Formats: sequence, C-alpha cells, structure tokens
Amino acid sequence: MAGKDDYYDYLYKIVLIGDSGVGKSNMLSRFTRDEFNLESKSTIGVEFATKSVYLDEGKVIKAQIWDTAGQERYRAITSAYYRGAVGALLVYDISKRQSFDNVERWLKELRDHADPNIVVLLVGNKTDLKHLRTVSPEEATRFANKEGLAFIETSALDATNVEQAFHQILAGRV
Repeated sequence: MAGKDDYYDYLYKIVLIGDSGVGKSNMLSRFTRDEFNLESKSTIGVEFATKSVYLDEGKVIKAQIWDTAGQERYRAITSAYYRGAVGALLVYDISKRQSFDNVERWLKELRDHADPNIVVLLVGNKTDLKHLRTVSPEEATRFANKEGLAFIETSALDATNVEQAFHQILAGRV
C-alpha cells in the first residue's frame, strides 16, 4: 500500500556544499526531521535524507538532499556527488570568515562538475551567532549578485529560514 510520501510529481536531488563545520548536516536534519544536534560530528563520505514538499501550485516534490563531508580528504567523490543534482545550497558560517572566503572555490568546483543549469543558493548559516559575525549580509549579497546566485541567511539551531531556503531552491526548479 502506497503511503502519502510515496506520491510525488517531481524527484529532485539537492546537494549541500561548503566547508566542514558550517552546519550542513544540521540544516539537513532541521529540514527533514526538525532536529538539531549540538554534538554534531563531521560527516564521513556522503549522507542523504528525503522529504516531500508541497508547493502552492499543488505540486508535490520529493526532495532527496545529499550532505557531504566538507573536509578536503573526501573531495574525490565530487563528480558522482553532483551528478543529477538540480539544486545546491552553498553554505558558509557567518561567524567564520574563512568559510566565506572558500565559497568561491566551492562554487568553481560546483560549476566544474554539476549540470550548468543547477540552481544555487548561497546560505549564510548560524545567524544565532550574530554577536560573532565576521561576514556582513551586504558583502554576501554583493558576492551572490556578482555570481548570479540567490542569497539567504539561516540558523539551523533555531530553525530561522531553513525551510525557506530549501523551498526557495525547490521552487526555482518547477
């Protein structure tokens, strides 16, 4: 017997990319299970989860969200990881300048290996750490505009804009 999660109009693969420690795994668990783990460990290899999303137009999208290790030693998996992806959330930590400085390298890798029509959303995560901010929303917006990306800030800890980020990337595909 088919359950409500078995029916969908579209199946979309979305990838999470960015440096280790920026909150990719917690964004995934917040969006798919509404959970946050303070003791989150570094991802080894690749993990994925699915969630059905109901859009305003009555369409059902089954989002298959892939989370990868941000560490350099796992970069060999790239082309297989990006294959078939229609959307990417390029995540940095607003309190870690280096993670934003590395966004350009992640974007190059994405453009080298992914479909040229992939929808990319730049995500400044950890807005709950505003007092430690090292990257302004204005600077991130300028970068996003220059590269033709959409931009949003989120907090996986308190759930701010996480749902909106995934919906924005999925709605851009329909």
